[in-house]
Amino acid sequence: MDLNSFMQKYAEEIDGNYSEYDIDKSIIIVPVAEGRIQTVLGHIKESDRYEKNLIEFSSRVAKFDNSVDLKSLLEENTNFCHAKFSIVDDFIQVEASGFVDTANEELLKEIIQEVAVLADDFEMKLTGKDVH
Repeated sequence: MDLNSFMQKYAEEIDGNYSEYDIDKSIIIVPVAEGRIQTVLGHIKESDRYEKNLIEFSSRVAKFDNSVDLKSLLEENTNFCHAKFSIVDDFIQVEASGFVDTANEELLKEIIQEVAVLADDFEMKLTGKDVH
């Protein structure tokens, strides 16, 4: 799958913006509720566990600190379809992934939308502002 080509085409479809980092990584600025936007990073990476390539989509929510109720975030994970919360480089983020060899465009669009909307929702809940 040509991730960057897909991301560029999808950004145009949703009136978002597209930027390419390299052959396996790009971002879409996704329009979400009430005129806000959310940055979603897509990249292809090798999974050591499954010995397959994954497509991963992620979006930052907020800087992690001890005031964040991690139990409630983990409980929220059960309400999501594809996405989950994670902490990467001291940032809470929403991420979702799938195998490259079984991914199709409709599923990837669904995943990108879920990641963007959830990251935006929880960004507003945790920070009260549109940051990422």
